[in-house]
Amino acid sequence: MCGPRGASVGRAGAAVLDMTQLETARLILRRPHCTDLPAYRAYCMSDRTRFTGGPFSTAKAFEKLAAMIGHWDMRGFGRVIACDRVSARPIGHVGALQLEDDQPPEMTWTLWSNADEGQGVAFEAAHAYLDHVYHARLFPMLLAHVEPENLRSRNLALRLGAVLDTTATAPTLVWTKTAVTYRFATSD
Repeated sequence: MCGPRGASVGRAGAAVLDMTQLETARLILRRPHCTDLPAYRAYCMSDRTRFTGGPFSTAKAFEKLAAMIGHWDMRGFGRVIACDRVSARPIGHVGALQLEDDQPPEMTWTLWSNADEGQGVAFEAAHAYLDHVYHARLFPMLLAHVEPENLRSRNLALRLGAVLDTTATAPTLVWTKTAVTYRFATSD
């Protein structure tokens, strides 16, 4: 469902997300671009993608980053790249993904390297994105589908204020058929 210039008007006619860059104490969150490919490719080819259908080939990594970039044009919102504020090194991505028109967007997050784990940067990035989405009133709700054994992501969902939905049906996407669903309320 595309709106003006290919941007989504959202499931409830919500405005397009106005987001060029967010900043936190340690991070810059910005839209993805082609210079992210080397770091994203390394992530995609690593075991870190085991909960999202990976590891992936170099060609699939290219396709996935291209889709992340294009999602902004097609939907008017999307995932952002979390970069270290000092070095500008891309360390992961967070944000909303909507692959199917008739489903609520999914809140996603990931760090691209084991070296960035355990420092609270995933929480910092996801919290800033959710706060921005809340104030923009773009979505009435976001979902997060998390593999049951991915305890770090399950704990992060709870820390971010999501509620486990024990009545949700399993997602139809191949890599998340066994996932549990968390719901984020993103507006009053």
